[in-house]
Amino acid sequence: MSTTSSKTLTSFKYVYLIIFFTLLSGIFYPLINELSIDIVITGVFVLFIGLIGGILVFKSTTSETKKEIFFGIGFGLIALSLYSIYYITGTI
Repeated sequence: MSTTSSKTLTSFKYVYLIIFFTLLSGIFYPLINELSIDIVITGVFVLFIGLIGGILVFKSTTSETKKEIFFGIGFGLIALSLYSIYYITGTI
């Protein structure tokens, strides 16, 4: 596989994730009700924090040397993402 097609696929992956998380965060609700879009941007950011945490937890299962570091930081980011979701919804 050439480096150009590899870079294209990699960039397509990240664009797809951004679009998916934006839709998951509810981009249409503020557009329909003419509200601020700030909460959608915050939602996308929180989902990316959780995604990075999940990736680090996965890397802890495949890494030979830094298992504990990846595991701790990954679950810390997942916990931060969960706390942020509860904080945004006002239940904390």
